[in-house]
Formats: sequence, structure tokens, C-alpha cells
Amino acid sequence: MSTAPKITEVANPNAPDAAPLRLIEPPHSLLKQCLIGPDTSIHTLIERFNTRAEQIGIVVDEQRRLLGTVTDGDLRRGMLRGVTTDAPVREIMNTAPRTLSIDQPRDDITGFMRNERVRHLPVVDFAGRAVDLITLDKLLGPTPQPYPVVIMAGGEGTRLRPLTEHTPKPMLDVGGQPILETIIRRCAAAGFSDFFISVNYRADVIKHHFGDGRPLGVAINYLDEMTPLGTAGPLGQLPSGLSTPVLVLNGDILTKMDPARVVEFHRDAGAAATMGVREYEFQIPYGVVDIDDNEIRGLREKPVSRQFINAGIYVLDQSALDLLPRDSASDMPNLFTTCRTAGLKTLAFPIREYWVDIGHMDDYRRANEDYSVIF
Repeated sequence: MSTAPKITEVANPNAPDAAPLRLIEPPHSLLKQCLIGPDTSIHTLIERFNTRAEQIGIVVDEQRRLLGTVTDGDLRRGMLRGVTTDAPVREIMNTAPRTLSIDQPRDDITGFMRNERVRHLPVVDFAGRAVDLITLDKLLGPTPQPYPVVIMAGGEGTRLRPLTEHTPKPMLDVGGQPILETIIRRCAAAGFSDFFISVNYRADVIKHHFGDGRPLGVAINYLDEMTPLGTAGPLGQLPSGLSTPVLVLNGDILTKMDPARVVEFHRDAGAAATMGVREYEFQIPYGVVDIDDNEIRGLREKPVSRQFINAGIYVLDQSALDLLPRDSASDMPNLFTTCRTAGLKTLAFPIREYWVDIGHMDDYRRANEDYSVIF
């Protein structure tokens, strides 16, 4: 009979030193690339996350004693609280992470991590020092995702002409393959297999390239827009009575975000509609005067304004889809407003990974320049 792993709190940092770390750290451990200090900036950690699969920072002191962890979820919650990226990770880290003691059996660790929905489990020695890192992704590989994916690919892409005179924007070549193919392949690699593509302008180009999806190992159906239906209207053609949330993606977005994460966030929070958002900042090129009833309350010289923008990524429950008008045009902002009016829970999911909306020629050039490095 297998023994469940003993999950412990971080050992007392004042415990006596143990054996040299080099003698007990397993070879090929993922740990070293995840180690950070408590004063590491959030910006630095985000850069690390963007270049590696392990989405966790193991926060340690100079003796490598575990102080806490920072996960993808911690980053996003910090962003929503307004914590800036130049702040140290100590401001957003989990100071009481679950850990595995080095002397505990690991025969049922996969079952434990799956049941408890723990993606990363640091291993500590008897002095509380981080000596290994176990990740669920390495143990299991991608988890099958039973959620339909709808990709909006019906737009004309007029701002990218002449490139889109005969080619729909989602089929423009970026990095050696169509944008739409990169989106589908990334979703498939994350475990998604059931796709719907909304088509209108040059639908024949898209259908001819992808067919039923079997060459990519997925199933593809098409939502035909006889007339343009906006960014939400095509969802009215989905089969009714869906039992799972639907992931909706704009067909001109390239991002390194793991699509399974936004669905997990949506389900864990009990939301009816979730919108992926991206922090956008811009500098006002003038001095700003704060006024209250004609009285000057303050002066700010060329301040930087930060706002969250719609990132073109959504997760919707059937309760939200039921509010869509049938066979008529509708846009996502209107759907979210309708959901809120109906008392449904609507949430924002911050996207801090690489993200580009290929809406203008400069965006298209940037995406091609970035592709080989990012993807």
C-alpha cells in the first residue's frame, strides 16, 4: 500500500546546517533555474517566466533556506492589486508554501499533486533548504482539456492591406506558418482538441488549409458568418447546452500564455465570464494638473498612466452564452456588460506573458521579428 507524501511547512530557518547541498541535490533538477532572492524584482521574474516552462520562483536566502514561492497565480493577483513590476518578489510571494520533506516517500506524489491541484512542490531538507523541485507537468505531461475552443477568424484585416487583399488576416505568415496555425498548435500542446473556427472573409482559404483538423491531431468545425457578426455574435451558432466553459480567442493574437491557465482560473473562481486583460502603459507628454473645484491640488510632470486593456481572450459559461442574441451581430464588451447587468460574475485574468495583437503593419513586423526568439 502506497504512502501519501508528507506535506510539511518550511523548516525552522535557525535549524543546524545539514549535509552540503551539492551532495543531496538530485542531478538534472529543475530547481537551480527557479531560485531567486527575496529582493529580486517582479520584472526580472516575469522575464524568466517568459523564457522557460517552469512558472515558479523559489525564494531563498543566502543559505538557500526556503522563504516562499511565487507562482503564475501570485503574479496575476499582484498585478490586480496594483503591485508594480519594479517591486521585489517578497511583496507577492507565498510565505507558507506546501513542501515535501526530502526523507518522505514519493510513490504517491503524482496522485497527491493531481488531487490537490498543486503544480509545483519544492523539496526541502531537514534544515529547511530547497534541494529539489517536483512539477506536475513533468510527471504527467499535458492534461487533456475537455473545453471547446472558439477562434474568431472572420475579420477582413483592412488595416493590413495589401497583405490581406486575398488572404484573411489569421492566415498571414508569421514565423513560417499562419497565425491561426500557431494558435491551434499551442492550444493542442496544452491538451485542447475540440475547435470551432468562426469564418467569413475568404473562409475558403482557412477551410482548405485546416480541413477537419486531423493533420494537426484535433477536430475542427466551422461557424459560418453569412454576414459579419462581430466579436461575440458567432458564438450563437455553438451547440446549445454545453456542459463546460468555452475558451474564445481572437484569431490575430499571438501569446505565450498557457490557455489551460485561464480556464482553470475561471472555473476555480466560479465565474460566468472571464476576460484576459493586458496591462498597458503610456506616458502623457505634458505636465498634468490635478484640479478640484478650480483649485490646484497637485502637479505631475509627464506622468505614466497604466490601464488594463482587453486582450482578446475569454472564457464563457453557458449562462453567459445564453444572453447572446441569436443570428445577429454582437461584440464582447456588450456581452460582458449584459452579464454584469444580469448579476453574473465577470472576472479579469491578467496576461503577463508575451502578447501581441497583430492589427497594424508595425505589429505584423514585430511578430515576425519576435517569433523565432519567443516561440
